Amino acid sequence: MKPSKLYEALHALIGERVPLHIWGACGVGKSQIVAQVAVDLSYDFLDVRAVQLDPVDLRGLPRIAADQTEWVPPKFLPTSGKGILFLDELTSAPQMTQAGCYQLVLDRKLGEYKLPNGWVVIAAGNPASERGVHFSMPRPLRNRFVHLELEADLNDWCKWAIKAGVRPEIIAFLRFKPELLHSADTASDVNAWPTPRSWEMASNVLGGVARRQKTAFLSGASEFEAQLLDGTVGPAATSELVAFLRLFRQLPSIDQILIDPDTAPLPTETSAQIAIATALGRVMTDNSVGRVLKYLDRMPTEMRVMAVRDAAARDTAITHTTEFIRFGVEYREVVQ
Repeated sequence: MKPSKLYEALHALIGERVPLHIWGACGVGKSQIVAQVAVDLSYDFLDVRAVQLDPVDLRGLPRIAADQTEWVPPKFLPTSGKGILFLDELTSAPQMTQAGCYQLVLDRKLGEYKLPNGWVVIAAGNPASERGVHFSMPRPLRNRFVHLELEADLNDWCKWAIKAGVRPEIIAFLRFKPELLHSADTASDVNAWPTPRSWEMASNVLGGVARRQKTAFLSGASEFEAQLLDGTVGPAATSELVAFLRLFRQLPSIDQILIDPDTAPLPTETSAQIAIATALGRVMTDNSVGRVLKYLDRMPTEMRVMAVRDAAARDTAITHTTEFIRFGVEYREVVQ
């Protein structure tokens, strides 16, 4: 299931208080998607790491009241309102701790404690194939969840990355090399490899170096940059990214395109066209859309549509311009 479909599933099932367990490789965005849904619904988001709990921690501690023993539930459990109780890394917890969640997941209570009606239980974990700390989920607990499996998807990631401010060269590179969005050899002991999460980190690495060097763009040629990227996405992905960055820096400047869209140099290589279309989608505004489209008219249709989609996702003001409306009518079959 790709992220956009998981997003829809969460919105559909949370209101019905259906317990969900999300499976997926590390770094594909399980926790981030659940947290975003909580924000969209104006729900509280309580992240509980079961691996940090002992089996008795969820129920709490006993005390004597009126000559009887009663259990005092832990303070972190909610008592009112609406929210998502997120049991992250559930399969990293020992089976006895997982077993402590039986009643909470299905019956929505722990002894005398009851989960408020406005709250829903969602869990997430990595499969055993990821070679992390993993304990098999007991079958009775499995039967208490609806199980969904999350996989990385380039189009969904690019839509998110544009809104999140990921650097355009990272987005352009992954459009050129989509197989590198998530490429993990679980039999290897390398410390870094490409995942959606590590590409966001790579963007932050490039941004930090650029600010340190007081430059908007990096050449990708220095050993220092390569070492940082090696430790973020691994040496194989880094070698291809560095080669792409060198190409990216040789493209016509955005200022040159905006000043003279009719005669600004036009790249012929597909990789360069993807890079320039992605960069233009990042800088297009409602004031510059006409000049950008004039330049894009000289490029293949798929590049024009890519740039306009990116710009519209980032800044909805563009969609109200005459130029965008005209473009949308002309390319309505591919823009939708």
